[in-house]
Amino acid sequence: MSTTLPDRASRPEYEVTESATGEVVGRFPLATREEVDAVVASAREASEDWGTASVAARTQVLLRFRELVFKHRDDLARAVTREHGKVLTDAAGEVARGLEAADFACGLGHLLKGEATSRVSTAVDAHSVKQPLGVVAGITPFNFPVMVPMWMFPIALACGNAFILKPSEQDPSPSLLLASLLTEAGLPAGVFHVVHGDKVAVDALLHHPDVRAVSFVGSTPVARYVYETGTSLGKRVQALGGAKNHAVVMPDADLDSTADGLVSAAYGSAGQRCMAISVAVAVGASADPLVERLADRVRKLKVGPGHADGVDMGPLVSATHRDRVVGYVDAGVSEGATLVVDGRDTHVDRCEGGFFVGPCLFDHVQPHMTIYQDEIFGPVLGVVRVNTYSEAVKLVNENRWGNGAAIFTNDGGAAHRFELDVEAGMVGINVPIPVPVAYHSFGGWKESLFGDLNVHGPDGFRFYTKLKTVSTRWPDPTHRGIDLGFPTTS
Repeated sequence: MSTTLPDRASRPEYEVTESATGEVVGRFPLATREEVDAVVASAREASEDWGTASVAARTQVLLRFRELVFKHRDDLARAVTREHGKVLTDAAGEVARGLEAADFACGLGHLLKGEATSRVSTAVDAHSVKQPLGVVAGITPFNFPVMVPMWMFPIALACGNAFILKPSEQDPSPSLLLASLLTEAGLPAGVFHVVHGDKVAVDALLHHPDVRAVSFVGSTPVARYVYETGTSLGKRVQALGGAKNHAVVMPDADLDSTADGLVSAAYGSAGQRCMAISVAVAVGASADPLVERLADRVRKLKVGPGHADGVDMGPLVSATHRDRVVGYVDAGVSEGATLVVDGRDTHVDRCEGGFFVGPCLFDHVQPHMTIYQDEIFGPVLGVVRVNTYSEAVKLVNENRWGNGAAIFTNDGGAAHRFELDVEAGMVGINVPIPVPVAYHSFGGWKESLFGDLNVHGPDGFRFYTKLKTVSTRWPDPTHRGIDLGFPTTS
């Protein structure tokens, strides 16, 4: 493991805060372009030996790392809660999903197998092999500082690459703990680096010729920038952007379980999830009873510091983001939506400096409104009313994002039709947050994903390897003569 180079007195720093109190809990230096270049050089050198290490050796390192993450899962969860703000149970769930990806990566012996066909032509065999790219980078968001990096680097390392992680400036500590666990697991020096930085570091990684691939998760404007910049320079890029996930509620749905699911999906992690449900599309007669059930549940949610017992929802990640979310709620009111539950003035005792916004619920949201058009990324759920299933699907499909979508229904025919009709990369049938398990890949459609391959799962092994196909003919003493024709199989 390596981090950026030692501090200099003139180097700019940024402050990391505890979201529940607003107190500064750390300061990290911002990497310069020269320091990123030095890290890439180190990674490139280390990748040569790691890329030729045996599958067995790589598997042993990943197995030890997986066990160390499990052993330190509570430490990782506490670090997430402190800097991000999500409640401990939510942070523990994030670590568990990261472990799931590490489990999958430990199957590299099977997942890196190539293909072989004997006698594709007379006396000619063919086989394919998957080889590492070299140095790859991951640029990860604040909302999942453990899970999202672990969707990337265990697979990249399994494939034989060196990995450079550029975590969010807002909650960087979990990445350092993960790096220390990789070192303890026996990963050779230089194979994994953590670079703290801002756009300067991102641009340095995107423009460095020795960085062969970049994985990104964040907002759509930045995802587009990363994708266009990286691909224009010949890199592989998978860039996951924003979302506005809809849940269609049919009149035949079990409204009690539906309301439970929607509240969990909308307000977990204070809505700071790319797979959060932010729009409930109430079809026909489901609207009034659904809103009533939602409001009853939302008003009972307990807001407080993520480490406290009995807390359902913690703070937002920063003061800036808190103010942004409140601004959207203000806009929703001014544009005519009905604010059923207002969390703007939420007060938490002994946490006056924290970045808290209580859960907010809107009814009668219209598609032209700002709270519908934009990704708020906060504890705000809007209900849009439509008359028919067809109107609901049209609404979902006309949205510019296509990360996830869900339907709540007891009608198997409607569920099957929705699965085929909806334009989204991940679909839930009575499942409000359809995040795939690690052996399926994660990715959206439309402006939620830039690139051809999704994150983790089988697509991860495809993304972090290059395929080489080999045709073999052993010397044939009976073969004579020159043939300038294009080779054919016979």
